[in-house]
Amino acid sequence: MSALRRAVFLDHHSLDLGDLSLDRLRGCFDELQLYSATAPDQVMERLLGATVAISNKVMIDASTLAACPNLKLILVAATGTNNVDLQAAQARGIVVSNCQGYGTPSVAQHTLALLLALATRLPDYQHAVAEGQWTRAKQFCLLDFPIVELEGKTLGMLGHGELGGAVARLAEAFGMRVLLGQLPGRPPREDRLPLDELLPQVDALTLHCPLNEHTRNLIGTRELALLKPGAFVINTARGGLIDEQALADTLRSGHLGGAATDVLSVEPPVHGNPLLAKDIPRLIITPHSAWGAVESRQRIVEQLCENAEAFFAGSPRRQVG
Repeated sequence: MSALRRAVFLDHHSLDLGDLSLDRLRGCFDELQLYSATAPDQVMERLLGATVAISNKVMIDASTLAACPNLKLILVAATGTNNVDLQAAQARGIVVSNCQGYGTPSVAQHTLALLLALATRLPDYQHAVAEGQWTRAKQFCLLDFPIVELEGKTLGMLGHGELGGAVARLAEAFGMRVLLGQLPGRPPREDRLPLDELLPQVDALTLHCPLNEHTRNLIGTRELALLKPGAFVINTARGGLIDEQALADTLRSGHLGGAATDVLSVEPPVHGNPLLAKDIPRLIITPHSAWGAVESRQRIVEQLCENAEAFFAGSPRRQVG
């Protein structure tokens, strides 16, 4: 390894909006170069001579790795590592470490915020006030949009790891009953219900599972039809878990009480998306922001530091691939 510990953060502004402390991270290296963003044709040039690459979403492919012989460590400022050619990195002896569990409180509270917004019809009432409907009201309040209580309702969950468990605890604090669904491609468990048994029982469904060959379009037209009339659907996991055209059509039909998603199948949706149509009722979309609390993003910085320090000490941490 080069004696100089030179690190390059390729997409710094995808993590830090100027509200994070990077002091410890800077102290991990002899030199830390921050780039707000990096285009594909800039990656190789910017990593030349670097011993450490830091990337949130910038692709680091085999050709880049081949052109950067000094590179010994890739720190991924996220959990997903699909932006790194792990096989090529392993072949060259380059360690890849990611970040894990940093966003659990942020995503869990966002999930409940979306569920509460649907149950209380928050966007509808906010829009009604902005349009002057309360000003013109004949009585002291507006109750034009039916509100439902979460207490006593049943929440179905697909995915019950650290994040799903956090959401379940919050839901239970609101008096909800939580049922867990069996994910395809995984061994059956006694505490998991098959999808066809789970869906007709739940008043709300939340997704917290990975996107893979078993879960792509896990919730489609048939599954949405199995849900109770008026049920809510919430996805803060990955775009592609739900058939987006099917969800749009089901919302238009009035079968669902509403849906909310923080993720789409292609992000950003530069070529459009069925869920972005303006005629879809009772739909809330947030721009993959559930993870973005300042505390969550600071945890990523701290984990980047831990991973770098462990690597230089000879004991790589959170190594993947």
